[in-house]
Amino acid sequence: MMKTRNLLFVVLAPVAMGLAACNTVKLEGGEKPIEVNLNVNVTGEVRVKLEREIEDAIAQNPDIF
Repeated sequence: MMKTRNLLFVVLAPVAMGLAACNTVKLEGGEKPIEVNLNVNVTGEVRVKLEREIEDAIAQNPDIF
């Protein structure tokens, strides 16, 4: 029984290593580049600041309109 295991190891180990050496891994990028869309909506903050400035301007000069 022990001889059979040793024989299998001696025969199968080089075969397994040979098969593993034949496999290659090839990594390729896609044809199109990766696109990251970073459009950020900042109009809300700008609008609030402008509205506050307008309200302050109207409060300081009520006869504008």
